Amino acid sequence: MSTPSSARSARRNSQAWQALARHHEEQMADVHLKDLFADDAAQGRDRVAMFTRSAAGLRLDLSKQRLTGKTLELLLELARETGVEQGIKRLLAGEHVNRSEDRPALHAALRLPRSASLEVDGEDVVPAIHESLEHLAEMVETFHSGQWRGATGKPITDVVNLGVGGSDLGPLMVSSALNDCRPKGIHEIGVHFASTMDGSQLADYLESLSPETTLFVLSSKSFSTIDTLSNARTARDWLRSRLDPEGRLEALINRQHFIGASAKPEKMSEWGIAPEHQLLFWDWVGGRYSLWGTIGLPIALNVGMDNFRRLLAGAHTLDEHFRTAPLEDNLPVLLALAGIWNNNFLDIRAHSILPYDGRLEYFASYLEQLEMESNGKSVTNDGEMIDYSTCPVLWGQLGPNAQHAFYQLLHQGTQAVECDFIAPMCRYDHIEDAETRGHLKAQHRLTLANCFAQSRVLMLGDDAIPGDEEQPNHKRYRGNQPSTTLLLETLTPETLGALIALYEQKVFVQATIWDINPFDQWGVELGKQIATATEATMTSGEGFGSLDASSRALIEAIWTAQGQDPRR
Repeated sequence: MSTPSSARSARRNSQAWQALARHHEEQMADVHLKDLFADDAAQGRDRVAMFTRSAAGLRLDLSKQRLTGKTLELLLELARETGVEQGIKRLLAGEHVNRSEDRPALHAALRLPRSASLEVDGEDVVPAIHESLEHLAEMVETFHSGQWRGATGKPITDVVNLGVGGSDLGPLMVSSALNDCRPKGIHEIGVHFASTMDGSQLADYLESLSPETTLFVLSSKSFSTIDTLSNARTARDWLRSRLDPEGRLEALINRQHFIGASAKPEKMSEWGIAPEHQLLFWDWVGGRYSLWGTIGLPIALNVGMDNFRRLLAGAHTLDEHFRTAPLEDNLPVLLALAGIWNNNFLDIRAHSILPYDGRLEYFASYLEQLEMESNGKSVTNDGEMIDYSTCPVLWGQLGPNAQHAFYQLLHQGTQAVECDFIAPMCRYDHIEDAETRGHLKAQHRLTLANCFAQSRVLMLGDDAIPGDEEQPNHKRYRGNQPSTTLLLETLTPETLGALIALYEQKVFVQATIWDINPFDQWGVELGKQIATATEATMTSGEGFGSLDASSRALIEAIWTAQGQDPRR
């Protein structure tokens, strides 16, 4: 249930936490999901209605979680006791909820309508947000009208986003999910993404794209991320060698073939990006929360500015629900509490994200960063070491593909896993040809049948097929694996925005209950520092003797393979 400790932390020793621990031990430790459904039915309780809520085009069904009405009541008390209600108000009011960096976390402000007002540290941030959106819209219009031209005068036809982490995963995920929303009648722009430090993704683009018609977006909050800058240097060298072998067009290439999106305008200028081609955002936007602003340029290029604004509007609708709904009807709160119950009381430390829609191919990868970089913490806001579990390990894949990959572990493995099944209720209504529409809607029905069947088998095990009790053990399914089902009315910019915001706010609720800061990522920094020092050692040999034996052996193996030993 919780990490053993001779002296429990304040969180674990709180009245609500202890009440949940007793409830688990005395009433829930050995309860099977099939019995929860049977008991509720016998008592005349509508279990689905008890654990299903809807808002912002989303339907959240927690009935297959190992919860009773009493469990939910105690979890809600934990939320109240740990200050979730106050935390929501502080987050959305722009207070300094990022305590280690002493600043607000205002990603939700990026989706406020122009008519709103939000004063932060004495300044209304909404006008500046919409000014940045207008700058973004002007750029997008220039591309879509065919007026953004490269150094040789040809219109830009391809844009490559160079980013990593939040500057890559968010724009990539949304662009892919809304690809069929691409506007008609515009100058077509191919949008591509390259993030890997080794250059393998970028190399493919440099082989196939034309330097005359390709532009690169350097997306980096700090504008110091080595992965992004190394790709950017390669891209600039590629452009120069093909468009300007005599070195006469350097300034024009920088101006017409590069856009920067960062919180550091001085660094963009130093790199050579023209001030008017710099898209700015603020320190109070975390990288993994930044797709809602100018980091979303690839999204807007792919789906158009109108659809980008619809994405923001859908997220804002969910934010308003988060702000106004009571805890017992609040989708992010309820989703968070189910995770708290699984993680801290049922000892389920693995969480699988399973979308049943090919357009959400990158959603699990996006959530891996959102949740694990936010809540992968072991120190409280007051600097105390934590003696309870925080963020579980997230992983996932498209559900129909995962059924032929890792579902074996879900159904018959030794480890319990919480699963989120995500699917749109309706699809393909826009297809004009009736026969094609019919075939595709049948495929969608088959996909939904698989989604519902898998969560049913995870819940019931063998009991999903009556009369199968005599099967040998290697064909038996134990069931009792908890899952959540999230249905979208249909996948649109609005519902996708709401879906992303749902998980963002869920992360905040869990962080509040765990008393951790979800808006910093100090754990990422040390690896970057050591990597820089290691690269210097590999280049010069300096400091080699101070390394551990394994690192020395690995570096020597590389020197031998490459025939280059700087010590000689």
